[in-house]
Amino acid sequence: MPRIFYLPIISFAFLLTGNSLPAQVTANVRPDIIQVTTFNDTALHNMVKTNQIYEAGLDTLPQILFWRRIMHLTPDSGIVSLASNRFIYCQVSTLSWDNLGTAGQDAYRDSVRKKYVLNDSASVLFTKGKNDFYDASAVIPQIDRAIPIFVQQGVDPFFAQAILLIESPGKTLKSNVGANGAFQLMKSVAIQMGLKVNKTVDERKDFEKASWAAAKLLRTVCIPYTRSMLEKRGIAYNENDLWFRLLVLHVYHAGAGNVDKALTVIAPCDGGMQLIETLWQTKAGAFGKSSQSYSQLAISALLDLDAIYGIHTETARITKTPLENQESPH
Repeated sequence: MPRIFYLPIISFAFLLTGNSLPAQVTANVRPDIIQVTTFNDTALHNMVKTNQIYEAGLDTLPQILFWRRIMHLTPDSGIVSLASNRFIYCQVSTLSWDNLGTAGQDAYRDSVRKKYVLNDSASVLFTKGKNDFYDASAVIPQIDRAIPIFVQQGVDPFFAQAILLIESPGKTLKSNVGANGAFQLMKSVAIQMGLKVNKTVDERKDFEKASWAAAKLLRTVCIPYTRSMLEKRGIAYNENDLWFRLLVLHVYHAGAGNVDKALTVIAPCDGGMQLIETLWQTKAGAFGKSSQSYSQLAISALLDLDAIYGIHTETARITKTPLENQESPH
């Protein structure tokens, strides 16, 4: 059984020095930050509580159940699902799927549509397992290091936790579009935020500097633009609400312009999780499949982090959704 210590972080000095007592007690209480450990690990780690996920019932949504399965599935297997809500139809081996070829895969999708009485235009997808990429346990030390940096900049540390879990979890990778580091910053953005990126130096690979740059990006660009997009539509918001945080994550990933285009298509009158779930179904500009899935991935990864520590054990466990059939597509 894990041990969970609900200790609010009571000062920046405590966060930065790691002392058993803060150098001075300040008013900067962060009750949303807790320190946790397990019986297999004597070290205490800072993390941000994510109670709102459970309160909103997001851990039971088909999109979240789908991504949690994908995060724990090996790449030699994949899941066939409905694109609109990620409802899972079956699990098949990747080799069997590849051997079908394009014509065979299309025929298989048609058979799924027929079996489940779907519209001919319904998009049926095959997604390979990604447990070789997602690893919540590997991100825990990074979260611990990033939280005080975000707190110092006055940025909600929820963003550090969510971004680290899904962008380059526990790794320092360079993407095929040029993003680099734990926060996957593009070169131009990193330079704009004050990092050195040239032929000989790439400070995106320096975790502390990248954390500072990511926090600055959120503080000076992502959060202000999110406020502006909502205010011009007359939508009230509370920045501590999960839906607002998720909208900011979409801006971090897709850019404010693309999120604004998606909101224009939606034409929302109110905020809330309904707005986020509608974004999951919306395409506009460069806001496409990967953008739609971004906050779904964040929620799923946050649930996995909770599961490591046994937080909300009954709901945070990896849900074993029964598959209607497990056979190969042959």
